[in-house]
Amino acid sequence: MLLFHIGNDLYAIESSRVVEVIPRVSYREMHYVPKYLVGVFNYRGAIVPVIDLCYLIRGIASQDNLSTRVMIVSYFDKDNTLQYIGLMAERIIKTVKKSAKEFLKSGIKTNDAPYLGEIIIDEKGMIQHIDLEQLFASLQQINILVTKGTN
Repeated sequence: MLLFHIGNDLYAIESSRVVEVIPRVSYREMHYVPKYLVGVFNYRGAIVPVIDLCYLIRGIASQDNLSTRVMIVSYFDKDNTLQYIGLMAERIIKTVKKSAKEFLKSGIKTNDAPYLGEIIIDEKGMIQHIDLEQLFASLQQINILVTKGTN
């Protein structure tokens, strides 16, 4: 799991899906899209959308600090073609090994954010898991993520 902050809260995603963590770069702004879509950029010849996780989850843009980074995450579209998305977050700190047995249900499930998953409790406090498959499904439903044959 790769740990990072959104505000003061800790979150985690599957580190096996993270291709690279890069500094913030210049983005091509896109119009008529949700505010959490920062824009797109050229990542090794691929046009990659960048989602601000702080804005997506808290409604507040990520701080413009050196510690704000972009996790390049891989996924397969509906046609099983490898794609990338950038997930921007504050203070991406480290990877940790956690087993599925350590996750606890929060007792809260929201249709507006089905990707907010179970919680791990450790010495740093509570760490909420972001389910990438649920996140990708949510973004595809509103046509943010590319599927083959679409723009």
